[in-house]
Amino acid sequence: MITYVDAETKTRRTAGVIPLHGEAGFEGMRRAGRLTAEALDLLVPLVKPGVTTALLDRTAYEFAMDHHAIPATLFYKGYRHSVCTSINHVVCHGIPEERPLREGDIVNIDLTLILDGWYGDSSRMFAVGEISRKAERLIEVTYESLYAGIAAAKPGNTTGDIGAAIQAHAEAERTSVVRDFVGHGVGQLFHDEPNIMHFGVPGTGIELKPGMIFTIEPMINLGRPHVKILSDGWTAVTRDRTLSAQAEHSIGITDTGHEIFTLSPAGLFNPLRPGEQAE
Repeated sequence: MITYVDAETKTRRTAGVIPLHGEAGFEGMRRAGRLTAEALDLLVPLVKPGVTTALLDRTAYEFAMDHHAIPATLFYKGYRHSVCTSINHVVCHGIPEERPLREGDIVNIDLTLILDGWYGDSSRMFAVGEISRKAERLIEVTYESLYAGIAAAKPGNTTGDIGAAIQAHAEAERTSVVRDFVGHGVGQLFHDEPNIMHFGVPGTGIELKPGMIFTIEPMINLGRPHVKILSDGWTAVTRDRTLSAQAEHSIGITDTGHEIFTLSPAGLFNPLRPGEQAE
């Protein structure tokens, strides 16, 4: 049983209860989403061989403090960093460290900033120097898969339509979609209803209605979709050690389609195509 409620009445995640946001919510998400995108833009020139992910983490933290924002992951369930940095075969939730990045690495940086109570959640890929053609291809497919999912996000469609669009594109390119992690509702809660699967069957799942706000964040592997969690309790890696990539936007469903809250002001969301923005 799915229930849609006014977001202002919802203070915690409740299974099957989906908040619908008005203009105030969309404006809050615009501001939080833009600030998160600006922080990720700031990191672009810093991601290069010899730089540590710990430095990137500190830079994101300082940016948040300078802009009266709070990194949502800092002390979240015991996590002690402002960003997640997932390198090469790390699927998600990689932990910043003092080991330097190397030429040819690819890294996903996932950042959520809380601004005036609103959570702007986004992640994007970064190339460390010159990367291999297979790494480039994986990033291209990941972004194309994200954009396919976003294109399906409109009123009257379903969450299954989003997942099916992502899965169809990724698998047509002979890559695989990770099943273990999903997108989620976001707004004044870090994780809310509904879950957004990145695979599925068209026409199934939850109907999309104006006012819904959620993330779409597919993780795409060059090899098989299976992952495992390392002993630190956070880091997820591909079981077959193949490369993985992820791209994430926070979006809202409008009367006619969708609005993306985390577009890069500098056009730096896609490292392979500077200036490109999602449609």
